[in-house]
Amino acid sequence: MLREFKAFVTKGHVVDLAVAVVIGAAFTKVIDAFVTNLITPLVTIPGKSHFSEWSFAIRSSQFYYGLVIDALITFVIIAAVIFLLVVKPLNAYTVRRNRGQTTDGDPSSRDCPYCLSAIPAAASKCAHCTSEVPVG
Repeated sequence: MLREFKAFVTKGHVVDLAVAVVIGAAFTKVIDAFVTNLITPLVTIPGKSHFSEWSFAIRSSQFYYGLVIDALITFVIIAAVIFLLVVKPLNAYTVRRNRGQTTDGDPSSRDCPYCLSAIPAAASKCAHCTSEVPVG
């Protein structure tokens, strides 16, 4: 069992995942600081209050909904950066890599009518865009 664990760890996937998590956590801290210290003050200039001050109370409990707004702005920025710096280039690379390859002679696959990706002939759902496709 120890030998299997050592083989699993040394394959590289675990190390790559650990590095990605650490970099992701550091990136999240940077974006969080950016939103909290630059974006939020700019957005709240007309109201002259900080989102972190926005709250309401029910009995003796204080609910800081402004912090949730900060977190939502942070999430949107991180999602946009990941989309623009990872997803879009990877999709462009995949299209470029698959350029010139045809699936006409391969009866075991067909094109998805929605995203034009190659899918197995018997598939009822596209693995790329998750659209329902007619079998046949």
